Amino acid sequence: MSILDEIKESFKKGDMLTRLIYINVGVFILFSIILLLGFLFQTRIELIRWFMVPAAIGQLAAQPWSLFTYMFLHSGFWHLFFNMFVLYFGGQIFLQYLNGRKLLSTYLLGGIAGALLYILAFNVFPIFTNQLQVSKALGASASVIAILISASTLVPKYTVRLFLIGPVQLKYIAVFILVADIFNIPNGNAGGHIAHLGGAAFGFIYATQMKEGRNISKWFEDFLDKAFTWLKPKPKLKVEYKRPARDDHQYNTEKAANQAKIDAILDKISQSGYSSLTTDEKDFLFKMGKN
Repeated sequence: MSILDEIKESFKKGDMLTRLIYINVGVFILFSIILLLGFLFQTRIELIRWFMVPAAIGQLAAQPWSLFTYMFLHSGFWHLFFNMFVLYFGGQIFLQYLNGRKLLSTYLLGGIAGALLYILAFNVFPIFTNQLQVSKALGASASVIAILISASTLVPKYTVRLFLIGPVQLKYIAVFILVADIFNIPNGNAGGHIAHLGGAAFGFIYATQMKEGRNISKWFEDFLDKAFTWLKPKPKLKVEYKRPARDDHQYNTEKAANQAKIDAILDKISQSGYSSLTTDEKDFLFKMGKN
């Protein structure tokens, strides 16, 4: 089995967390190859900008799909690495209490919530006026933080052991991330930090409602189920020819007669040898052998 076949098999048999990581890594590799080709052929390829979510409303209207696609893009290896690390960390805890279907909807809706808060902030606050027309966001950060915050809201006292720190409850990790994002808004990458807060807000609301027995993303989960059903390749139709019931008696009679004739020919061969058969008997035996 080739490496590619092993990856396909792992993706097919893996849980939703594994698949999300594979998709993010795969998209990163694809766009890295495109950028490499652009570099080698001295051509500026700006394909990726059509999949980043813009802050300007007019630009967003021209590429509405970017609300989804931006959350699978990354600006570099370390950007991808840290997002996938947090996704794996939070996703493992999330899946201990909720299923993969809910993990996917939290990832996607958390990413959309992050994008919407980013767009809103850049269109409302004067500090971003000069950046509005050129600002675009990419990255899975809002999505993975939505999953982490959901997990920390569901089980705030869940304890993990951090390197050089020791055991820490999940709620404190969540609070640290939120505080860091809030205070780092003025220090660069304001759009990214704001998007993180949007994802965190969705994750908190989602988990709070789940604890009350309400699944606010059920409509979206149902939509995804229908979409996946529609996209799934239809199985090939197997054509079977069935003999009409009225012919069964005739068929069984002919089958019994043929079998009796075969038995008689075989008895003749055992007694007198194959050479004793007539031409018609040889032809009949050959024909039955092919069937």
